[in-house]
Amino acid sequence: MRDIVYPPVVGLAKTAFKVLDLKFQMSGTEHIPRSGGAVIALNHISYVDFVIGGFGAQPSKRLVRFMAKEVLFRNRYSGPLMRGMHHIPVDRGAGAGSYREAIRYLGEGEIVGVFPEATISRSFELKEFKSGAVRMAAEAGVPVIPMILWGTQRMLTKDHPKDFSRHQRVSITVGEPMSVSQEDDAVKATEALRTTMAGMLDRTIRAYHEQPAGAWWLPASYGGGAPTPAEAERLDAEELRARAAKRKK
Repeated sequence: MRDIVYPPVVGLAKTAFKVLDLKFQMSGTEHIPRSGGAVIALNHISYVDFVIGGFGAQPSKRLVRFMAKEVLFRNRYSGPLMRGMHHIPVDRGAGAGSYREAIRYLGEGEIVGVFPEATISRSFELKEFKSGAVRMAAEAGVPVIPMILWGTQRMLTKDHPKDFSRHQRVSITVGEPMSVSQEDDAVKATEALRTTMAGMLDRTIRAYHEQPAGAWWLPASYGGGAPTPAEAERLDAEELRARAAKRKK
């Protein structure tokens, strides 16, 4: 796949990381293959997860093609970049086309990035997973590689002001590739993926340089001030109702 836009964008991102003096704690990046197709499954806690998740594949010199909301491809600013980097638009009303495109990319040896939670987790813990990542990996005959991001929520996430102050810390944890096949039960395989990523998230949080009691960016189960998963689910439902009402108007 010919890349004209992606390499310069990576260069700009790396420059921004240096200007911000971001402190990265990265582990397991050797699990990302230097060639061949793979699905990277990431947790979703921030609007910058695409950028940071893609950076996690840089030690293997790979470019990740993320599946992202179709609206980003229609935006006058982000659209040309998303298309130029060969990301995959996802129309939730007609997801079959996006799924087939991802399968094609995997067959061509590309790495496809997927957020199984579909939306940002307000609790910063894992939401329920959709099975698409496992199903496409099984159909394409490629591994699923779990990746956990932490610290990105402190920069830009839902319900909180952005904070791109310098010297922030970000953790990227990559797990061992998981093999799946079309003979596997997709629901059970997805549950296994979520269990694996939950353990990785726990270890990543506990290894993070700080866990201040009551901090808004720390999960409630770790003594933080983030909404509990139940509270986050309620807030998500309220957001969906507000969007629906806005569309009616």
